This record gives sequence, C-alpha cells and structure tokens, in this order.
Amino acid sequence: MNITRENIDDLNAVLKINFVRADFEEKVESVLKDYRKKATIKGFRPGMVPIGLVKKMYGTAVQIDEINKLVTDNIQKYIADEKIEILGDPMPLSDEREHFDFETQEEFTFSFELGLAPAFEVNLSKNNKVINYEIIIDEKMKNDFINNYTRRFGELRQAQAVEEKDVLKGSIEAVDSEGNTLPEGPAVESVSIAVDLIKDEEIKSAFMGKAISDSIVFDLKKAYPNDNEIAGILHKTKDEVADLQGDFRFTINEISRFYPAEIGQELFDKVYGEGVITSEEEFNKKIEGEIASNLKYETDYKLMLDLKALALNTTEFSLPEEFLKRWLLKVNEKTTVEQIDQEFDSFRKDLKWQLIRNKVARDNEMQITEEELLNEAAKITRQQFNQYGLYYATDDQINNYAKETLKREEDAKRIADKVIDDKILTHFRGLVELVGESISAEGFNKLFE
Repeated sequence: MNITRENIDDLNAVLKINFVRADFEEKVESVLKDYRKKATIKGFRPGMVPIGLVKKMYGTAVQIDEINKLVTDNIQKYIADEKIEILGDPMPLSDEREHFDFETQEEFTFSFELGLAPAFEVNLSKNNKVINYEIIIDEKMKNDFINNYTRRFGELRQAQAVEEKDVLKGSIEAVDSEGNTLPEGPAVESVSIAVDLIKDEEIKSAFMGKAISDSIVFDLKKAYPNDNEIAGILHKTKDEVADLQGDFRFTINEISRFYPAEIGQELFDKVYGEGVITSEEEFNKKIEGEIASNLKYETDYKLMLDLKALALNTTEFSLPEEFLKRWLLKVNEKTTVEQIDQEFDSFRKDLKWQLIRNKVARDNEMQITEEELLNEAAKITRQQFNQYGLYYATDDQINNYAKETLKREEDAKRIADKVIDDKILTHFRGLVELVGESISAEGFNKLFE
C-alpha cells in the first residue's frame, strides 16, 4: 500500500493510492466464507454451497466493496496523519473501476483530487471601528411591555350589552328576504362571533347595544368576506361556503368582554411569583430590566453581524472554486450546473466565514466545557419558559429541561455552535474599537432594511 500526494497549486492536490491484490484478498476470502455459511441456494443445504459458486455469484461485488473500504479508510487516515485541511471530500479523478479486471489484475491505482483549505490570517485591530448600538428605552416600550402582561393575565367577563371588542356566542340560521328561517339553509346552534372582526361598518353598528336574546339579521358574506372565517363560524369547510349567499339571523346567548388585569400585587405575583415584587416602582424597574435584556440580545446580534462582515471584508484568501463546484454537483445529485452557479456566491460567503470561525477558535484554543453547554441550554430554556409566561420555574426545573435538550444531538450541536459564536464575538470585541451609539428602536430597525 502506497499513497503519494502531488500539489497542483496552493488550493488543489491529487492523491494516488496504489495497492496490490494481497492488500485485500484475505478480507475478501473471509467475507465470501461468511456468505457461504449464510447463503440459501436451491439444491444445496445451508452452509454446503461450493465456495466456487459463491465466488462466481458474489466475488466481484465483494472485491469492489472491500477495495472501496480499503481506499476510503487509508485516504482518511493519510489526511488525518498528514494534517491536511481539505474542503469537501476527496473526489475520484475518473471512474477507474470500469477499467479494472478484478479476476486477474494484481495491482490497482486510484487517483483523487483534493480541494485544500487556504492559509490566511485574521487581522482585526483597534484600527477597525465598529458601532456598538444601545437602543433607547422609551415610554412606549414600557407601556407595551406592561400592556402585554395585563392582557396575558386578563380575563373574560359577562356583559349585558354589546360593545365593539366583545365576543358573542349564540345560534345562527339562514333566512329569506322576509326574515323567515330557510329549512334547507345552514344553521348552527352554537357559534362564536368576534364583533371587531366584522368588516362592514354598517353591520357592525347594528350589533352595538344589543342584549342577550336579541337577534340581528345581516349578510354574513358582507360581514366576513374571508371564506375561512365563515367556514369557522358555520363549522364547515372553505369549499362548502364558497358559494354562500343571502342573510343570516344571529341570536345572542352570551356576551363576553375582555378585561385586562389591573396593575397591583395580584398581577405582580402572577408574573414573577408570590412576593417577589411588592410595589409598582419595583414592577417598573423589573420591566425596564427585561426590556434592556431583550434589547441587549438584539444589539449583540447586530454587533455580531457587523463584526462578521468586517472579518469577511478584511480577510482575503482564495478558494478552490472549480473543485468545489464539481463537488457540490456530485453530492447534490438533483442540482444542476446552473443552480450551482446561481447559488455559489452565497455558498462561498458561508464557507469563508466557517473557515474564519474555525481558525479563530483553533488559534485561540476555544474549548467548550460541559458546564458552558449546560449554562447556555439553561439560558435558552429560561427564555422559552418566559415566552410562555412561566417566569417562576425553579432552577432545578430549568436545568433538568436543559439536560434533556442536550441529549438530542441536533439541539446539542446548535447550542455548542452558539457557545463558540459567543466566544468569537467576545474575542472580536476585544480586537476592534467599539464606538457606543444610542439609537431609537425605530432607527435600529431601519438598519436591517
């Protein structure tokens, strides 16, 4: 067995692997003997099939399989031992197997082309200025945040007369022009109608002030032009109501009105746990802290994008692009050459960033500990719990959920990538000059347009 490497240029190389029949023949014989023990062929008892027949039936396929294993294993070992950084996978220069005589040939040579990772340096310094935004917390943000809590913990109460935001329950039936029930028309005993979703203002006005047991006759299609909404009201499919026409009579059985929670101790306890917040002043400070935390996440994300863009723009190196295009075409069998060409700029940018990211992590010996993984998983879990209003979940509950998340390979990889990204962000922040700048939420959002 002999492997040689020929560098075509700085980004492309060819590996040649040369071996003889003796390198794989013993393994082939072992596999064929195992086949003989298990083969079920008509006319022969199990385990008694002549080895010559087994070789005739399976010999070539087994040889090809063992040669592939031999070549793959030794190339992978060579690349690892020689510490060759490659892009994509080794690709055969041609399908040399078509020219082999597996019955008589004693010597075999395979050639593979390699796409080599470029050598480069990341040269960020204090000469590079990057804006570190701080979003100004305004009254609208605080009011919106508080309103979100008051609505989340609000409740529906019964009302006596209809107002614009009410939800009505009752029965509905099709009627003719004189208000008589149409026996053949749609009728439902229990339906819900949201008054503020009625599109026609005249019809909406007809509901205002109505009481329980009152009825309103109206054009359902005019009130709700969206067939999906009508289908939901009548408990039918969208297709079943597509041609619906005429008036309907809705009889009110129940009027429900939403009341947001009042700001006070009961709301504080529901949001943060009993006794954690005891005054409106503390509540407002807590709200500001939550807003600041959310905004910090957004500004850190923007900073990461800007630092990433800076690293990409200031780090110059070439890639073995023709090799990569051929490799992409090979591993994506349903993709065309035209599609590869159209999408290659995006692929190039992603690959360039991956190489920069990996080099920075490697050069700075960035490692991920189990503790860091768990802390990040717990942080993400806490954010998810907060989104569902579970603010007072215990640390043990959070950690147990986080541990279960890390047992899932895809989630664990995603969290590990986040930890590395954070480390790289921290590293880049220390290399460049950060220029603080306050900005309104509106102005910040425009940065992404």
